[in-house]
Amino acid sequence: MKVLITGTSSGIGKAIAEKFLSKNHQVIGFDIADSAITHMNYIHKHLNIFLDELINIDDVEILINNAGVQDSGHDIDINLKGTIRVTEKYAFNKSIKSVLFIASASGRTGAEFPEYVASKGGMISYMKNVALRLAKYNATSNSLSPGGVYTKLNDHVINNEDLWNQVMNETLLKKWSTPEEIAEWAYFVTTINKSMTAQDILIDNGEDARANFIW
Repeated sequence: MKVLITGTSSGIGKAIAEKFLSKNHQVIGFDIADSAITHMNYIHKHLNIFLDELINIDDVEILINNAGVQDSGHDIDINLKGTIRVTEKYAFNKSIKSVLFIASASGRTGAEFPEYVASKGGMISYMKNVALRLAKYNATSNSLSPGGVYTKLNDHVINNEDLWNQVMNETLLKKWSTPEEIAEWAYFVTTINKSMTAQDILIDNGEDARANFIW
């Protein structure tokens, strides 16, 4: 299938692209940075999803909105408005099978930078709007909301023993997810799933469920 993924140069986006390539799909990646992916079925486009003109791509079958920034001063523009631009241009076509949004646990809990949580919360709401409009194509629209993920973006926490211990005290499973695990979820939701739509899946190792019972 023809798969368009935004934010493929590193982290979760790169892992998702590599997962689809391993299954012999054709992948087009958008990112402002260079890509380390060198695969015959991969095409990389340097592109800012909020500012740049979006190129014409016909018959996108799977769209995965992953590109994003954090506490940048442009979180609403990139994470939400940019994602809306991409989705409105590529999702609504006769070939579309699935749209997936990489949101964040913070979009549900509000526990992070103000504009970041607003952008991700807006993304989850927009995902549901897309699901309503994609139904006529028999296509699904869902989102994943990861909690902590082992990426370079989080190195300042991962490599700080005190901060890391504090974070682990907030999870039930005492770990974070890997980008490859999120990629497995992305692949399942977009290619195997045919019946779930308009849903957000929380993948946070039990952080949201953390509760201390005091009697």
